[in-house]
Amino acid sequence: MTRFNHVPMAVAVSGGVDSVALLHWMVAIGADVVVLHVNHGLRAAAETEAQYVRDLSDSLGVKCHILHWRGPKPASGLEAAARHARYKLMTDFCRDNGIEHLAVAHQADDQIETFLLNLARGSGVTGLAGMRDVTMRNGIKILRPLLNVSRDELTQYCDTRNIKYFHDEMNEDMRYARVRMRCNRHVLRDVLGISDARILLAMRNLGRARDAVAIDIDSAVSDVMDGDRAIFSDSFLFDLELDIRLKFIAALIMKIGGGEYQPRLKSLEAAENKLKSDCKFTLGRCVIRRLGHRILIAREGARTSFRKKHESKHS
Repeated sequence: MTRFNHVPMAVAVSGGVDSVALLHWMVAIGADVVVLHVNHGLRAAAETEAQYVRDLSDSLGVKCHILHWRGPKPASGLEAAARHARYKLMTDFCRDNGIEHLAVAHQADDQIETFLLNLARGSGVTGLAGMRDVTMRNGIKILRPLLNVSRDELTQYCDTRNIKYFHDEMNEDMRYARVRMRCNRHVLRDVLGISDARILLAMRNLGRARDAVAIDIDSAVSDVMDGDRAIFSDSFLFDLELDIRLKFIAALIMKIGGGEYQPRLKSLEAAENKLKSDCKFTLGRCVIRRLGHRILIAREGARTSFRKKHESKHS
């Protein structure tokens, strides 16, 4: 993070221990930050938490902006929808205010829980490698400086300094798979002898494998891009090994659709199967189309003509 000390950036602060510790630490190292807090309007304590983040920011001499998720909320998939809305509100704010970096408080326990959730889903290398410390989302660089710091360490950091923070009751709601995973992680350590450190080591090794493949994938993605969409032949895709083929499709969807996370493996496998013949479908905010021997991936709402942008209407 020291290389970002003189770079204006936003920091996402929910009011929980992780983000409160992150904000205090960033202020302590002299980072040039502005606080962003998203009020989802989903819980009775939302306004109280927003006011706390305002007061905390004032006490640290940092500007604070409260962003509101307005409009109807979905009856199902609420957690994913709230996450998408939260990132959109924050990255839109950053773009509108000339801020290129957004720091978030994902930490080591989040990494381990993500690994276990993706393992349960049967994910490949990309999912099992976990979150990167630097990624792009909606044109904004997302920084995760706490990925090697545990939740217990962050709690101790705040408690020893008498720093107050909110406890989110959703962290104890057993309806959520992540909470169930969190509450039963001790079985791996106490019964099977698989420590958190060993899981994180495995994730780092998987991350190196993922990044090695990504170099070739990034080159292939660049080769097929036509402005803000991709056009390529079926042979270009199906000459690849299946695992690389799926990673290639995922990388294109993330680049064109603007998402931070790739579609789930099942969805990618279904997309790859559909692309074996003429089709048109959506995935990851992209329209994916095959016509004859050509395949096109464009953002939803964009044109799906195969005519390349540099071609004239009569060519």
